[in-house]
Amino acid sequence: MTGRVCILGTADTKAEELHYLKAVLLARGADAFIVDVSTGGDLHAADVTAAEVASCHPDGPEAVFCGDRGQAIAGMSLALTRFLAGRTDLAGALAIGGSGGTALVAPALQALPIGTPKLVVSTVASGNIAPYVGESDIGMVYSVVDMQGLNRISRQVLGNAADAMAGMVLHNPPRHEDTHPAVGITMFGVTTPCVTRITETLRDRFECLVFHATGAGGRSMERLIDQGLIRGVLDVTTTEFCDHIAGGIFPCGEERLDAVSRTGVPYVGSCGGLDMVNFGARTTVPERYQDRVFVEHNPFITLMRTSAEECAAMGRMIGQKLNRCPGEVRFFFPEGGFSLLDQPDGPFFNPDADAAFLEALSDTLEETPRRKLIRLPCALNDPAFADAMTREFETLFKET
Repeated sequence: MTGRVCILGTADTKAEELHYLKAVLLARGADAFIVDVSTGGDLHAADVTAAEVASCHPDGPEAVFCGDRGQAIAGMSLALTRFLAGRTDLAGALAIGGSGGTALVAPALQALPIGTPKLVVSTVASGNIAPYVGESDIGMVYSVVDMQGLNRISRQVLGNAADAMAGMVLHNPPRHEDTHPAVGITMFGVTTPCVTRITETLRDRFECLVFHATGAGGRSMERLIDQGLIRGVLDVTTTEFCDHIAGGIFPCGEERLDAVSRTGVPYVGSCGGLDMVNFGARTTVPERYQDRVFVEHNPFITLMRTSAEECAAMGRMIGQKLNRCPGEVRFFFPEGGFSLLDQPDGPFFNPDADAAFLEALSDTLEETPRRKLIRLPCALNDPAFADAMTREFETLFKET
């Protein structure tokens, strides 16, 4: 182990829990220190006081200890992000909090490098944790009971979290020598055959980083592109645009593909999953969509076939995004369907909707020698389609 575990929390209300976590970590042989992120301005028992953290705010401690709870939390969150970014002795970070405390520490933990152990024990961890985790590798543990002193439940939950953190920092996985350039590839269950064939072909020359296209997956990939870790993109599965357009649960943001534009990495994309919008259980589908075609993927996910209008909107949006990419760009259109469900015997087979996407993309995309639309007379999951995307990517990568 190199470095120390940073234990984060508000010492004005959770001192007992913070010191319990430190005691467990020390007993396991992991060095640890408590950082107070209270926003009241008072001094509490901690290895790093709230005032020390607040001094990292660009406008000084007064921007944190301002008397307004919302502004204070936002200010301390920014100060904590800068505080952690300036440390060179972090082995991991373990935080505890309710809704406010979790919101405070989350941005700072998200900013830490992927691979640095990060755990949050929180009262909100059984709900929608997407805003807290973002595109990072934060682990969330539901506290079960509120954190108002130690009891038979909180001791067990907090002890488990401390043991988990100790295990991560004391037993790091062996270092791997990265000898191949990394390529980002997007996948969904319904595009797995295509992605599997691509990765099998590329694995001897590239390190294939496959991202599940659930909104967070696309954001994670783009974060690594911006960091220079991903050298090229095979964006097989652009389905996150569907949820962005139609209000599904796995949307990309307006920033999707902006990292490709900023960096100019070689990009080969396609229409994987553009035939479906993701919702939760069937009862969660908005009333306005009740006359659409659905597939219940599992008890928690309901898929809805995209309409011609939605496909056209995606074609325009993707085309506009690709027009801003200065590097080599190829976008493949599979004339035989966008997924395992979008083929002649599938429930989402709709050539008119697919054609609406193609027409909108063709009208929007400004083709140049470096930016091309390629149509192929096969389905996305056909081996010939995967092979064509792979060959094109390898050619572009050699040329850049």
